[in-house]
Amino acid sequence: MNKRMWKTVYHLAPFTFLAAGTMLIPAIGSAQEATRSPISLTSDVKIERVEVESGGAEKVKLFRPSEIAVVPGDKVLFTLEVINSGAAPASGFIATNPLPAPVRFTSVTEDWAEVSVDGGVNWGKLSSLKVKSKDAAGTAEVERAAGPEDVTHVRWVFADPIAAGAKRSISYRGVVK
Repeated sequence: MNKRMWKTVYHLAPFTFLAAGTMLIPAIGSAQEATRSPISLTSDVKIERVEVESGGAEKVKLFRPSEIAVVPGDKVLFTLEVINSGAAPASGFIATNPLPAPVRFTSVTEDWAEVSVDGGVNWGKLSSLKVKSKDAAGTAEVERAAGPEDVTHVRWVFADPIAAGAKRSISYRGVVK
């Protein structure tokens, strides 16, 4: 493995911490109320690899980043579990996850999720977002359709209340740059 790849592998270790840094925003008044939220969020990061079994069949396997050498091109699955440990349904919750720097966004599992291409300022479906960039000559600013490489954040706005005692799982995918 060359030094550049090793550096990528080395910097991938914060994956888990970045994914764990997901924000959960309750739609309630004060910061003090937010700290008493019955909602908890846990994150999991897996590297997806396709392995060929002895009979020649391909099988998708998931690994923790600590179990393998993570290299550019590896597929990554981020899963967030939202748990309401309270006695009442919880409504108005938003979970926002910044994309780790070593990862390029590829897809989100839930069709109701939104993405941002500007650091979390504006949100929407990727197909409806635009980014500004320089033209081919590098002299003029032009607007173009946003692509997966532009995604900076993923957000889920929970339209339905999360039932008391319920667990809900949300996820998105990326690829190591």
